This record gives sequence, C-alpha cells and structure tokens, in this order.
Amino acid sequence: MKDKQSDIDANELFVELKFLQNFMPKENIGPVEILNFLKRHDCFPNASIAYRVLLTIPVTAEKSFCKLKLLKSYMRTTMTQQRLNDLATIALESEVLEKIDYEDIIEDFISKNTARMRMFK
Repeated sequence: MKDKQSDIDANELFVELKFLQNFMPKENIGPVEILNFLKRHDCFPNASIAYRVLLTIPVTAEKSFCKLKLLKSYMRTTMTQQRLNDLATIALESEVLEKIDYEDIIEDFISKNTARMRMFK
C-alpha cells in the first residue's frame, strides 16, 4: 500500500478545501462558475482535479441509467442479465462501434464454419 500513487494528495486536498470554504464567494454559484473560479486562482491544484472528477461522475451514471431504461423499455421480453449487460455496453460504447470494420468480423464469422462458408461465399 505504501507504493500506491495518487494524482491527489489527501492532506493537501483537505487543507485546500478548508481554505476554499473561506475564500469562495458566499453567493450561490453554479458548477461552471466554481470551475472557472478554481482555474482563475491557480493555487488549488488538488481541489481542481477533485472537482473535475466529481463533475464527470453524475453525467456518466445518468447516461448509463438512461440507456438502460431505453433498453429495458425496448426489450420488454425476458432476457438474461448477461444479455442486458452486453446490450447496455453496446449502447454506451456506440462511438467506438461506429469505427469498427464489420467486413473483417463478418469474414471471421463465416470462416469458422464450413456450412457458413458455402452459404455466404
């Protein structure tokens, strides 16, 4: 555990957050304004990293649950958990799938079985 590296020093982050409590504007400000504030005052590196990570978590979870809800609505028939997981992964990684060359996959699929080779060639 001693050799475990982290991008954020926990003790320094604690000190930065305590200081930020007094240093931040008192009025309600949104997430973008807080991020801009941290960028303007370049003396809170750990708080800036932690805040950027924190801002990405809700989006990722919200996107995942939204896609899962769409899948479950579309596929109301009974399906195994494994199939639901696979479909959710496909839905979430659609950008990656757009870059795949399907011709190679199809050729590989056909070549695995002689009956398929006769049918598709």
